[in-house]
Amino acid sequence: MAMIALDHVYFEYNGSSERVFEDLSLRIDTDWKTGLIGRNGRGKTTLLKILAGELEARGTVMKSQPAVYFPTTVLQKKVATRKLLQSFCPMAEEWELLRELSLLHAKEEILDRPFDTLSQGERTKVQLAALFCRPDVYLLIDEPTNHLDMESRQILAKYLKRKNGFLLVSHDRAFLDQCVDHICALNRSGVEIQQGNFSSWKKNRDAQNQFELQENVKLKKEIDRLQESAYRQAVWSNRIEASKYHQGPVDRGYIGAQSARMMKRAKNAEKRMNGAIEQKKKLLHDLEYAPDLKLTVLSHHAPVLVKAKALEVVYDGRTLIGPLDLILQNQERLAILGANGSGKSSLVRCLLQKSDHYRGQVSLASGLKISWVSQDTTFLQGSLQDYTKQRRLDPTLFLTILRKLDFRRELFERKMESYSEGQKKKVLIAASLAEPAHLLVWDEPLNYIDLDSRIQLENLILATPLSMILIEHDQQFVEKVATRYLRL
Repeated sequence: MAMIALDHVYFEYNGSSERVFEDLSLRIDTDWKTGLIGRNGRGKTTLLKILAGELEARGTVMKSQPAVYFPTTVLQKKVATRKLLQSFCPMAEEWELLRELSLLHAKEEILDRPFDTLSQGERTKVQLAALFCRPDVYLLIDEPTNHLDMESRQILAKYLKRKNGFLLVSHDRAFLDQCVDHICALNRSGVEIQQGNFSSWKKNRDAQNQFELQENVKLKKEIDRLQESAYRQAVWSNRIEASKYHQGPVDRGYIGAQSARMMKRAKNAEKRMNGAIEQKKKLLHDLEYAPDLKLTVLSHHAPVLVKAKALEVVYDGRTLIGPLDLILQNQERLAILGANGSGKSSLVRCLLQKSDHYRGQVSLASGLKISWVSQDTTFLQGSLQDYTKQRRLDPTLFLTILRKLDFRRELFERKMESYSEGQKKKVLIAASLAEPAHLLVWDEPLNYIDLDSRIQLENLILATPLSMILIEHDQQFVEKVATRYLRL
């Protein structure tokens, strides 16, 4: 059986006081289509890079075949894509590469273009096509959907479902359900592997959490009862023993035996109580604490917040989108859908009068305050404290929201450029939630965001009467939170 095995693996990054992995042991059959899940900062990318040999850990790491990490680092980006891919899979015939590209619905002509002219989605497809032309390697695929639209995610899911043997990090629930047959979860206390997709794993996890919560309550009551019983029995035993010396003629042997029986009962109750305490300690180690988020939105008197008439998005004299008419009602959540490159972000910037590349009429409600989450995180540099002042945020509220999104306290003191992409996204989302606004505008907010945090945000949006414009490719998230769609 082809296998990846880790035994007693330890790893921490230089300069960090916190270990990513401590005594990690794991077995994965390389024929499985395995989804790797866990909250941001739990070590998913780190694990892939350890398996790929890009990071060195203490302990034993055994692989039955070489493992390759995706996305591959490309240094010569101006080289023609065809030539570049030949270096990724030197033993593959060109027809094999073309077959893989066809299955991914990628056009052959992109092979003749320099790699740096390809879109992020095209780069994802050509790299995966090349790597799957190598039967000698095991693929470690790290969040391939981040730059793919909904349609491309469907195509990639069907593509991966045809393949055997990979380890895939993804936070897209619908995507995982379509293409994996095992789930490897990096939990709070360790790692677990289950057969099935994400939905079956989550159903099992929720049932286990519910059982452990009920057991925890039951054991707590039992411990309280036994503690009271042990105390009561011990008190009575002491009183009976003392009565031997303070009464008249009595059968002291009888009283001593009665006292001993009471003390034995007390000891038994204490023993059972200690057993219940030990049993209780084994519960809830993997319960993810994802508390409800709260948001106080500003109320606007206008029934319509954004209005566009005969709007056209224009670049270099060419109409890219439109003409279209659009009205965003107060407390409406509009999802703008479309393929990568269809102009979703450009349209939103025109609707909010942040761009002059348009024709037609656009009007915003008087005094409308907008909170924006950008796709881009590269501008996040410096300290979290300086960013808080720059955005004029309530620091207590901002940091509280971050903590509820499972943002570790130690990160508060680190420079933001050292954060992972998921941690940077959480900074932007928390800032948006802490910023008083009438309208939330979120442009692909969920890239790199873990599954539990996505569910927290879903619950928040559904529980709050807010107005929103959303660009997002997570199908399940969009279906749950949007009240209306605009498809480009």
